[in-house]
Amino acid sequence: MAPIPGSGLAKGLAVTLRTMTRKSVTEQYPDALPDLPPRTRGVIGLFEENCTVCMLCARECPDWCIYIDSHKETVPAAAPGGRERSRNVLDRFAIDFSLCMYCGICIEVCPFDALFWSPEFEYAETDIRELTHERDKLREWMWTVPAPPALDPRAEEPKELAAARKSAEKLAAARAAEAAEAEPATDRVEPGEGEA
Repeated sequence: MAPIPGSGLAKGLAVTLRTMTRKSVTEQYPDALPDLPPRTRGVIGLFEENCTVCMLCARECPDWCIYIDSHKETVPAAAPGGRERSRNVLDRFAIDFSLCMYCGICIEVCPFDALFWSPEFEYAETDIRELTHERDKLREWMWTVPAPPALDPRAEEPKELAAARKSAEKLAAARAAEAAEAEPATDRVEPGEGEA
């Protein structure tokens, strides 16, 4: 069956008339901040203490927008007769957000949880060269990262937390035992001392 001439125009006008009668909703953006979903991809925050300068994020980035510089430091031996160790120290960690495509690969490949998504999205600049943010700015954004969602109350406790809890309980018990041993020694009175 052939379409009726002008039916497409009629359908388009019907959609226009329906939307014309609805009240428009305007977001008052600068005055009222939007309610963002919990997994919003705004910018990338850096938790510098966890970064081991393994360079996985920079190598896996498809846009090559992560710049990392580091140097090696020698750490003295922990015990006498031990061997000196070397470790990487982070000098520069920068992300060029004018190149970044917000794919999240760098966050996924980081084995030490040093990179996180922050819902912060207000970082526009008038000059494109200012969109390269150094580690100080990335560290500031780290504190805007929302807490992870709560676990299912019926779920098994993570093994890491269970191990940490057991070691903390052992340490507390050892400290309590040391305190109990030290306390009676100070309160004990030798025979014959109290007699005058």
